[in-house]
Formats: sequence, C-alpha cells, structure tokens
Amino acid sequence: MSQETRSEVYAELAAVGPYGVHPGHALITMVEPHPGHEYAYNRWYEDDHYYAGAMAMPWMYAGRRWVATRDLQLLRYPEKSAVAQPVTAGCYITVYWVTAGRYDDHMKWTVAINKRLNRDARVYQDRTHVFTAFQDHEATVYRDGAAGPRDFHALDHPYAGLVVEVIDAGSPAERAELLEWLRSRHLPRRLSGSPAAMVTLFRPVPLPLDRMSYVKQVEGADTRLTLLWFLEADPRECWEEHFTGLDEAVTEAGVGRVELVAPFIPTVPGTDRYVDRLR
Repeated sequence: MSQETRSEVYAELAAVGPYGVHPGHALITMVEPHPGHEYAYNRWYEDDHYYAGAMAMPWMYAGRRWVATRDLQLLRYPEKSAVAQPVTAGCYITVYWVTAGRYDDHMKWTVAINKRLNRDARVYQDRTHVFTAFQDHEATVYRDGAAGPRDFHALDHPYAGLVVEVIDAGSPAERAELLEWLRSRHLPRRLSGSPAAMVTLFRPVPLPLDRMSYVKQVEGADTRLTLLWFLEADPRECWEEHFTGLDEAVTEAGVGRVELVAPFIPTVPGTDRYVDRLR
C-alpha cells in the first residue's frame, strides 16, 4: 500500500462514526512491577508505553497514571480480595478514556500495535497485571451537580487522589439493582460534603481472544462494577472519615460484596517520584 493510499484511508476513517467527548469506555490497568524492577518499569511505562501503547492510539483521548505508596497500600480492604492477592498488590494504576461508540475500532488498533510492540521488544515483561480491563461507562454521579469539571475532564483536572472500588453482585440482574442503588441512593449520600467531586461507574468487558498472553481474561464481566472516586484531597487526609466502611454499607444493603477499596495519588510524569516508597 502506498503512502498516498494510507493517507486516504485515514481521511475516510475520520469522516465517519462517533466523535464526541463522552468517556463511553475506559481502560483501567493496575500493575505490580516485580521486586527489583520498580525503577526500570516506571521509566519504560512513562517514557514509552504510556504514549506508544496507549495515548497515540485512535479514540483514546485522555489518560492519567496513579501510584500507591506502601502507606496507601496498607489502607486497602478487604484483606481477602477477589481482585488483588494479596490486597496490597498493584502499586500502579493507569486510567484511560475511550470515545463512546469507538471501542471496537480502538480494540482492533490496540491488539495490532501491542503485537508489534512485542515483536520489537518494547514490552516490559517483569510485571504482573493485577486488574486490567476495558470497561463500559454506566454512570457518573457528581457531588456538586452541574458545577465543576465533568467526567470527560477527570483525567486532565489536577485531582489529588483516586479511590478505586470494585463491587461484585451475585448475578447480572442483581448488578442492575446494585447500579441503581449506587446511582440514586448510596453515592449521592457519600459524596455530599466529601472531598470526592465525582464517581464514575464502569462495567468490565471481556478481552478479545487474541489479547496478549500476559493479560488474564477479565473476571466478573456480568456481575462486577468498578467505581472511580476522584478526590480533591490526598486520600490519607480523609480516609478514616470518608472511605472506611464502604464494604459494610454494600453488605448491609444486600446488593453485593466489595472486593477492593484502594487509594492512589497521581504520579509526576517524567520523574521517579514515589518509586522508592513502594515497598
């Protein structure tokens, strides 16, 4: 195929299909670098993979990387988690937004580019994917109504912290009940007067069969919800008052089981800040 033909194809692709700003889908990837590889992993991810393996791809329009230092890891619960074993595993998490209606297009590109990156030895192997999944957006609940940043701003706005909450319902029907309870009752109460400006809710999507072998198939695709709490304060400053007992509230309501509540702070791109505080 000539360069001219390639250019023509790009023009055709841009002329059709959805191109809004709504985060219809997300990639949420929580990873644990192997002991002794923390610095090398951090530099590979920030210097190469964040861009070549994610942000340079079509329809992935925003991203942010977060870190859990050891003191933040020790705040996580429940101790026996279906997401992370041990619950402290996964000290880095990156969240990306994908344009609504463009998941299939993006996946074709991302599978192809990751095969190429592997072939070119540009994938760092000394790491473990603890919780990696593409997810479909279900809802966003705001603390302040129409005021403030929207969910499509969330990965660019300088939020001071992120809390990741994963909840498993007993069945697909019960997940629908869980979603409604979260959206209409639980989250509005929890957000009122809290340092969290919004919570985005997602449901995981099974990965394609031709995914990379080092990424395990998504669990709980029919029963799980992932909540991202975007904080205006360091989670350590507000943990006790606002983020303990989330599991008890879900259990008492009889709508599911919380499998992870994990706080993070943003990384400082281009630096190794916090790498020496992971263990």
